[in-house]
Amino acid sequence: MSAPDVFSPAELGPVRLRNRTVKAATFEGRTPRGEVTDELIAYHLAPAEGGVGLTTVAYLAVAPEGRTHRDVVVVGDRTLPGLQRLTDAVHATGAKIAGQVGHAGPVADGRSNGVRAITASRMPSPLSMQMIRSATEADLARVTKAYADAARTLVRAGFDVLELHMAHSYLISSFLAPGLNRRRDRWGGPLERRARLARQVARVVREEVGDAAAVTAKVSVSDGFRGGVTTETGIELAQLLEADGHLDALQLSGGSSLMNPMYLFRGAAPVEEFAATMPPMVRWGMRTPIGRSFMKEYAFEEAYFRDKALRFRAALSMPLMLLGGINRLETMQQAMADGFDFVAMGRALLREPDLVARLQQGVVREGICIHCNRCMPTIYSGTRCPEWAAGEVIPVAGG
Repeated sequence: MSAPDVFSPAELGPVRLRNRTVKAATFEGRTPRGEVTDELIAYHLAPAEGGVGLTTVAYLAVAPEGRTHRDVVVVGDRTLPGLQRLTDAVHATGAKIAGQVGHAGPVADGRSNGVRAITASRMPSPLSMQMIRSATEADLARVTKAYADAARTLVRAGFDVLELHMAHSYLISSFLAPGLNRRRDRWGGPLERRARLARQVARVVREEVGDAAAVTAKVSVSDGFRGGVTTETGIELAQLLEADGHLDALQLSGGSSLMNPMYLFRGAAPVEEFAATMPPMVRWGMRTPIGRSFMKEYAFEEAYFRDKALRFRAALSMPLMLLGGINRLETMQQAMADGFDFVAMGRALLREPDLVARLQQGVVREGICIHCNRCMPTIYSGTRCPEWAAGEVIPVAGG
């Protein structure tokens, strides 16, 4: 069969997208006090008006201790009206909207949140300088219910797709990684037990929303650190999730926000810029040799997860989204030829929100993002591309 046109309509579970392009979840930095703002809406309107089929809101926490920090939206009745305003605005452009739903686990800053973080096994937090406690049975039952409650609220708010975050060392991912999960109970040990939380969450969310929304998951092709999820483990997890039948697609990502963030981003490592945004103690730590090793540098190459993602494609029949360094029309077409169903783009659309429309119109054949990664430290003040001219920058709340 011939490869589909990346700009042709496609079905994602019960949702029809106008094309096969996805604005990947990238924390926006536009939710002060965890509230939806006009600036957040403008941020997502830009790629929606710029032609993407689906734009993804990040990051929507299911519980207060599941926020990465205090300015993250917690899904609930308080935030429902703002989320409805956001989905209404995006739908008016003809695009669909996804919400990345998750619990940050050890990636949460407990000091900022005012509540201790939880994870698979007790460990120190480099973010809060606190000990992160091991999740109890009661915690996991509560968090699982919180996922279902959040899913119900997001469907009420008009979200078309719910993306369950199972990567980057967030809570579910911390259970999957043997180096972070040293438990000896039914949540630790062999992969089938370490994957219990991921499968349980996918099941309750699907049972809650039925076919009112598509349900996807972000999974790792490799965490990029010793003791993390490997490609082999990622494939085994994906096969379990596929067999369960609760998900409409998987988005293939990689790296660890806690242990190796640059494995996801590739390109230059903005150590000094990132350190400048941190509290004094963390800033000092990042400038030590050990701290600098946290921000490893990987050479950028187009579609850098493709080789690993192809192994997932060969092992699975369910729809897959390719992520990681997609900037060129040629790459998008190759992804379709490889059998991927969607392409997800992050930095390329941050630099040029209208890139999809211009690629489709034949005005350009590739984006102009230089992968300097200086956008990374801006997540605390309003995520943006420093390469933009001043007149092109999307307004930032309070900025």
